[in-house]
Amino acid sequence: MTYERVTVVGGGLAGCECACQLADRDIPVVLHEMRPCVSSPAHRTDGLAELVCSNSLKSTRIDSAAGLLKEELRRMGSVLLSCAERASVPAGGALAVDRDLFSALVAQEIDSRPLIHVVRGEVTEIPEGPCVIAAGPLCSPALSDRVLNLVGGDALSFFDAAAPIVDASTIDSSIVFSQSRYDDQADGDYLNAPFTKDEYNTFIDELVGAERVVLKDFERRDLFQACQPAEEVARTGHDAIRYGAMKPVGLTDPRTGRRPWAAVQLRAENAACTAYNLVGFQTNLTFGEQKRVFRMIPGLENAEFFRYGVMHRNTFVDAPHVLDVTFAVPGTQVRLAGQITGTEGYTEAIASGLLAALNTFADMAALPSVSLPRTGAFGSLVAYATNPETVDYQPMHVNFGVVPPLEDGKRRSKRDRYAAYSARALSDLEAFLVSRGDLFSARG
Repeated sequence: MTYERVTVVGGGLAGCECACQLADRDIPVVLHEMRPCVSSPAHRTDGLAELVCSNSLKSTRIDSAAGLLKEELRRMGSVLLSCAERASVPAGGALAVDRDLFSALVAQEIDSRPLIHVVRGEVTEIPEGPCVIAAGPLCSPALSDRVLNLVGGDALSFFDAAAPIVDASTIDSSIVFSQSRYDDQADGDYLNAPFTKDEYNTFIDELVGAERVVLKDFERRDLFQACQPAEEVARTGHDAIRYGAMKPVGLTDPRTGRRPWAAVQLRAENAACTAYNLVGFQTNLTFGEQKRVFRMIPGLENAEFFRYGVMHRNTFVDAPHVLDVTFAVPGTQVRLAGQITGTEGYTEAIASGLLAALNTFADMAALPSVSLPRTGAFGSLVAYATNPETVDYQPMHVNFGVVPPLEDGKRRSKRDRYAAYSARALSDLEAFLVSRGDLFSARG
């Protein structure tokens, strides 16, 4: 069968996954990416699938929602998840990637598919014919206006932030030590900068009082929960961050043989471990203040910064009230994918790109639309994001809070309950994949 060409707008995670999945189903694709012709407040390269915030795709544990989603994508044949696994760097129980290698691997996947034609330049109008808008939360203003006019709903927004990245050669190894939390072995996957109580108190005072770029006191609804600036967390209480990103539990400072009062963890940015990001230290501080305040972290007194943290406004649509259950705009050939729908997170963006491709293919091949099992990590998130009864819609990662409860009525510990969620989800997914051989006939 000869299929009509599909336009995919956005060369991020969702757009690249969508393009690959469509091409693998013999559908020609034009993939538009505005960079380098037009940049954004958060991007620093013109590479496809650039990760603009953390380099972590979160947990790989099968009994976590994030780990379950990865296993679902693996079984559904995700191209970008495979790229992420090939570009992985040590991160304990998480999948973190060398972001440059990851982008290069994604570009190779795109280039290897003759049915994908990449066009560089800003798209300012909704393309004609079947299309997927995967322009991300940093969609250009012109296209964002067109999308909002098309869906007929109100624009929603929240502030997102990224953490600084430091040069590994400028970290004082006589102070900073390697260890993963709860791991007694040295040479763990994280570096740890330990604080005494006095050092912590002084650091928090300076962090809270430092000059910010966006000069406002944020309401909690303004900030995406998973990416709150460290100084905003600290403003909620002097010890708030010591029970979060700076918790010392499970760590032992080899200089003292004791747990530090608090600790900043650093995670490798690349396979060569030449750069580290400050885990949980997304920030809205000015660059000068970042240099001053973050050099107060023990072991980072002489740190050089490859990249300072940045903060930017993300836009998303009110998906439950303006999109159908496939994230399509009713009555059009336009479908949205990625974070512009409010499904927040790297792996979630990959998943939504895959789902957009499957539903676009189903439309073109006159097949039933794709309805993922609600018991799965992504299926439950999609159900939440497309439920018109959802009130005060806000961006959300996959989580077990939106998964239907177990039906057997047994009382379980949280770990056992999550394991049962995962087992049920994967069983239901396998049944779904078998039932939809029309979509997954080439699945390996």
